[in-house]
Amino acid sequence: MAVLSQPDRPAGRGRKLQASPVKRTALEHGIEVFQPETLRSNDAARLITGFRADLMVVVAYGLILPANILQIPKFGCWNIHASLLPRWRGAAPVQRAIEAGDPESGVCIMQMDEGLDTGALLKCERIPLADDESGGSLHDKLAELGATTLLQCVRALARGQSLPTTPQPKQGVTYARKLDKAEAQIDWSASAAALERQIRAFNPWPVSWCMMGAERTRIWKAEIMEETHQCAPGTVLKKGAEGIQIATGKCVLRLLELQRPGKRRMSAADFLNAVTLPDRLGHVS
Repeated sequence: MAVLSQPDRPAGRGRKLQASPVKRTALEHGIEVFQPETLRSNDAARLITGFRADLMVVVAYGLILPANILQIPKFGCWNIHASLLPRWRGAAPVQRAIEAGDPESGVCIMQMDEGLDTGALLKCERIPLADDESGGSLHDKLAELGATTLLQCVRALARGQSLPTTPQPKQGVTYARKLDKAEAQIDWSASAAALERQIRAFNPWPVSWCMMGAERTRIWKAEIMEETHQCAPGTVLKKGAEGIQIATGKCVLRLLELQRPGKRRMSAADFLNAVTLPDRLGHVS
């Protein structure tokens, strides 16, 4: 048994090299770790061939596996993907499902091919999305579900059971593009429903934000208020201990938990004790 992980990367304020959580966990369990810069080299192919592996399991590895690597293990390479394929192929399926208002998500164990999450499916499991589901909470649920589902498949393989694959449907394909900090900026012309989903999807990263006067303020939690208004989007309609009500493109969004630069997350009531709100919230000028 061996683990491949990406090379250590600089992280934190000191920008010191840090090992990935996968590497740290593997070393704690006495599993040898290899960190090739690329899998497209002859050295990488020789390394993986030398493992004489029956199976490779890939989870959020971040490097493309070329065709020659996919063919080395006896049973090929499996991927645990955090969506119900073919919906949300790509880099950020957890957040995009919440952002889009999907009623459910899940995990798929996929037989990898050269495409972007296009491989045939071995097993899929579904879970409903809670009304208050965040990117963090769904990530944790799917991580546990993915591990359980993978073990079921691996144990079946070890027992000699056949594991038939099902090609992905050609209909219903969507792509979960990579998250970008810039898209976390709140556009108050969107509907309250869309903004509330965005805030949940981007919690804990990249975290939705807006300008409140001269301060870039993070928004961690909000709720929809089914109220009409005649004000410009971003207008502060009402503020108090129960929250800060903001006009949106459709209905009203009440902000419940916020964070000033360099400060901790806090309730709207505590936030209002510390700042003077402008009449209207907006984009960076």
